[in-house]
Amino acid sequence: MLKDVNIKNAKPQEKPYRLPDGEWLYLEIRPNRKSGQAGKKVWLLKYRQPDTRKESILTIGEYPKVSIKQARHAADEARDLLKRFIDPNTHKKDELIKQGRVAANTFEIVAREWHANNYEKWKPTNAAKILRRLELDVFPYIGERPITALEPPDILDVCRKIESRGAFEYASRIKQFIAAVYRYAIVTGKARHNPASDLRGALKAYKQQHHAALSNADLPQFFRDLEADSSMVLKLAIRFTLLTFVRTEEVRGAQWSEIDWEKAVWNIPGERMKMKLPHTVPLSRQALDLLRELQPLTGDSDFLFYTQRRTVPMSENAMLQLIRRIGWKEKTTVHGFRALASSNFYDAGFRSEAIEKQLAHKEPNAVKGAYNHMARFWEERVRLMQWWADFLDSQQHGAKVIPFRTYAAT
Repeated sequence: MLKDVNIKNAKPQEKPYRLPDGEWLYLEIRPNRKSGQAGKKVWLLKYRQPDTRKESILTIGEYPKVSIKQARHAADEARDLLKRFIDPNTHKKDELIKQGRVAANTFEIVAREWHANNYEKWKPTNAAKILRRLELDVFPYIGERPITALEPPDILDVCRKIESRGAFEYASRIKQFIAAVYRYAIVTGKARHNPASDLRGALKAYKQQHHAALSNADLPQFFRDLEADSSMVLKLAIRFTLLTFVRTEEVRGAQWSEIDWEKAVWNIPGERMKMKLPHTVPLSRQALDLLRELQPLTGDSDFLFYTQRRTVPMSENAMLQLIRRIGWKEKTTVHGFRALASSNFYDAGFRSEAIEKQLAHKEPNAVKGAYNHMARFWEERVRLMQWWADFLDSQQHGAKVIPFRTYAAT
């Protein structure tokens, strides 16, 4: 359990982090802002909603205004409410309205309703990020104000605060979230107009940053640096991602039950795919060998890749942190592996339809895509994956790979 000395010694970092006090009570240490404002320390209680069992968070208050003892008492009261099947956040909102301390429909109340209404559409990690962004950069400024009282300058002021940190793309994203909250408020009768829609052209322009990607010339040194690291599971995760060039979330959630050893394929369920369609990855000889190497390390878990607890997959940024640790932070991201693979496939002469299908890009015809998720261009996709594995071998070990163009027409 936390003590005051632990809290006082906890310094803000680049990203928020949490100190556990027990029974799902946490103190979240939030980052400093460039304005010079000190990072806040906020008490949070994680719980599951009584009706839906969805995970939710109750904000108890800011330390030191709310002491450790007070935070624990508030957490106990919330747990008592849950035993009576009362949602603590709903109870808190009702009490504030009764006391006249907040309007019935403040921006924060409606935004949380919007978030809960859309939760099933998002991946849990994305849903948590969206709520965190609102809690950090929106609610402190307009959260307690009636949603009908806000005007375009109020929304612009929120976005300008974010722009002052140089986060121009993030400011635009926050504006989109606010606009979405207002669209929800309008259709549910809680507002009549959308002030965020009047900000078109008011925010500073930004250039979209593409994911950094390795070049072919980088690969030999990248492999040498990767092999020198001691994190065996993470090294295998990165090599597997290079071999399959799937997205990070798809690798993180990969399970042994999805591997069909006999058919040499990895069957990824639709709920973990960006396009929500099942995706089948042909596994090269090298990918199968890698999995055999991995099995003694993580075969006691459902997940292919875990780093600490066998019941939890590796963290969202684990592979990126290893890439940074070996000195390739500026050269590539995990997502950049997809660009590297794609450019090589086009250069080698594979058909664009097979390439795009293997990259799991969106089908122009969604119905056709749903019914042909495995069959379309299958034989070429199998050859493509083996060619890619052989090519990576050539960069790591100096083997010779025959260009696909020389036998594509035979």
